[in-house]
Amino acid sequence: MSGAHRHGANGGGTYVVRGHRALAAIVVVLILATLAGLVLLRPTGEAVGAFPSAGERVQGTVTAAATAPCESASPGAPDDGPRELCVDLTIRVDEGSDEGAEISQQGGDNATGRLDVGDSVVLAADPAATAVDQRYQLTDTQRGTSLMVLALLFALAVVALGRLRGLLALAGLAVSSVVLVGWLVPALLDGRPPVLTATVGAGAIMLAVLLLAHGPGVRTSTAIVGTAASLLLTLALGALFVEASSLTGLTSEEATFVQAIFGGLDVRGLLLAGIVVGALGILDDVTVTQVSAVHEIRAADPAMPTRELYRAALRVGRDHVASLVNTLLLAYAGASLPLLVIFTTSGQGLIGTLTNGVVAEEIVRALVGSIGLVAAVPLTTALAVATCPPRRPAPVR
Repeated sequence: MSGAHRHGANGGGTYVVRGHRALAAIVVVLILATLAGLVLLRPTGEAVGAFPSAGERVQGTVTAAATAPCESASPGAPDDGPRELCVDLTIRVDEGSDEGAEISQQGGDNATGRLDVGDSVVLAADPAATAVDQRYQLTDTQRGTSLMVLALLFALAVVALGRLRGLLALAGLAVSSVVLVGWLVPALLDGRPPVLTATVGAGAIMLAVLLLAHGPGVRTSTAIVGTAASLLLTLALGALFVEASSLTGLTSEEATFVQAIFGGLDVRGLLLAGIVVGALGILDDVTVTQVSAVHEIRAADPAMPTRELYRAALRVGRDHVASLVNTLLLAYAGASLPLLVIFTTSGQGLIGTLTNGVVAEEIVRALVGSIGLVAAVPLTTALAVATCPPRRPAPVR
């Protein structure tokens, strides 16, 4: 192993970094393996199914809105009883062959005034219909402007704090989106092995994000190796406990719908792929933090014994993990809160609720990701400490 000298921040002492060539070699191997996987598993366009088209989507604008009784009574209600309030909408078509035409729509969900005059909406067009009123159906509200403003605020906040690093982090986010939407999903639809495909996709995201955000160097190489090892552990645990828990991946309406449309898709493999990709977002955070903690502590005290350095960095990792595990579990619980409300009021009891397929799937996802997260701390810390031996005191003359 070769050594290199590094200078500590804020005028700290000089410390030796060893093994950087070996780490770089491992990273090169990971890059080459990932590139090979991206090529071999690339989508060909021969999808295993096709999502049913909802028709052409065009933009429209609400020009009039008035509350009125719904056209039909609520199910089971007498004809002479009170009717649910709906909103009679007049919508102008802003695109397509019928641009400028106005149509009438009615919806009970809008009785609270969610849609008002001037609101932009999305209409689904049915070219087979002859009458303009029957040709268009209100499907959604236009949210493009508000989402763009939010995305711009996010980008400005990241760049304001991180400056060049923040800009590079945004570039990594863009690469992640391209890999997920432009490669991973089409490859899965082509019938590629879900777990292998997700592993390659996660590897590509990991390498791009870490190299862009932190630049090439011994710290980044250490974080990449630690993240890759933890990701493989997460994958192994996920495969083991998905099988042990007899999870099929068909516990949600979305998964069932996907299986119905794309019959050749391995839904259980899709569940494992989701566990791998989901874990990656937390793992790179932990590994980068641990590597930075080790190097900063070593820079502050180049002569600190290796064991003390490991313990000091591990204390940082324990605090970090204690908050992240809670964050991870709460994130999954928040996403499944409507389901938890249903199950906890269904009389199944605590055990029945937790072992229900829908909840059990989220538990396995959260706990497997958390175990990988916990394992990443000592593993990456040990790897980082091994590259930063204590500086030997100069001989007394």
